[in-house]
Amino acid sequence: MKRGRERWWRLLGPGIISGASDNDPTTVATLAVIGSTTVYALGWLVILVIPMLAAIQAISGRVGAVCGEGLETILKHRYGRIVALVVLIAVFVVDQLTLAADLEGGGAALQLFSGWNYRWFIVPLAAIAAATLTFANYHVLRRFLMYVPLVFLAYVAAAFMAHPNWHAVLHETFVPHLTLDRTFTAGAIALLGTTLTAYAYVWETIEMSEERPKLMHLGLVQADAALGTVIAGLVFWFVVIATGATLGLQHHHVETAQDAAAALAPLAGRWASALFGIGLLGSSVIALPVLAGTSAYVAAEMFDRRKGIDARFQQAPFFYTVVIVTLAIAAGISFLGVQPIPLLFAASIAGGLATPITLFFVLLAAGSTQLMGSFRPPFWLRLAGWIVFGIVTAAAILYLRQVV
Repeated sequence: MKRGRERWWRLLGPGIISGASDNDPTTVATLAVIGSTTVYALGWLVILVIPMLAAIQAISGRVGAVCGEGLETILKHRYGRIVALVVLIAVFVVDQLTLAADLEGGGAALQLFSGWNYRWFIVPLAAIAAATLTFANYHVLRRFLMYVPLVFLAYVAAAFMAHPNWHAVLHETFVPHLTLDRTFTAGAIALLGTTLTAYAYVWETIEMSEERPKLMHLGLVQADAALGTVIAGLVFWFVVIATGATLGLQHHHVETAQDAAAALAPLAGRWASALFGIGLLGSSVIALPVLAGTSAYVAAEMFDRRKGIDARFQQAPFFYTVVIVTLAIAAGISFLGVQPIPLLFAASIAGGLATPITLFFVLLAAGSTQLMGSFRPPFWLRLAGWIVFGIVTAAAILYLRQVV
């Protein structure tokens, strides 16, 4: 019985890590901007994202567990190299923009506590992420990353310290309304893009292919993926509350999450600002290795090179070279002088525009009897996935019509 419980426990973790990595500094910054500009008006969409992301993560986890391969390998074998190359480009471009924004976010969080300019921390953070992926054992890294999401409780505390009007919060959350002005639409596509971004569910397939759980445990795999999503989604909501209750009501526009953390101090107290900064740093710690690792896995699978965090550098030089190069490029982008807000929204909106591409092929793979056999996700879950695809695609088209 004890051994059975241990096996059950070992199945938990990948979904929590994947979901938590979605709560990266880019996501936090997007939510902070949304809270400061729309107060709680998009709270309903934040909550709606939870079941949307849960469905996609559950499907992705099932695909990775059944096929025993990462998404790129699955698509290359099933749909050809052209499709796999399109997905590689979509994932890589969004990953690079997000990595650059997240390096800036992690550096800015350290600036809050040290007073030093955030650029001093960009290279060390990139180097630490590269060393972690290069020298850490996969299972050790997974255990470490599984507990990092506990720091996100800081966002919950910051929200309560902001003393929001809970009646207004709940009304905006559960009585949704739509407006089609450009600010609202941009906020919506940025929110969908930064939360339903491809790297989260691509990483889920990668982790499941590494874990190789028994197919009899597919229910636990899906439960783990859903649990990670619920944790991430609730954190999203509390970030909007914390910034909406202070910055939004005071009409204090912010450009990044670090601006939000600094601005919270005079409005909600010094400790609220510190807690927000702690959460921002924790989100950077968990997102950087996941983002760089996702790019490396996808590239290695595309070009049939050995991959895996458990392999040594000499055994998988291509894989680790991609890790180092992606982090170096992201650090270089951070030093180009690009202002945080354009980089933030470029990453989030790029994610929103690219998500339908990768999501389409994930859902095709999940519904394929040739790939999944009798282990296809149930019809209701596949239907939910296609509904999510329709929502994100419609949001992307609406945004493009407004800006083109």
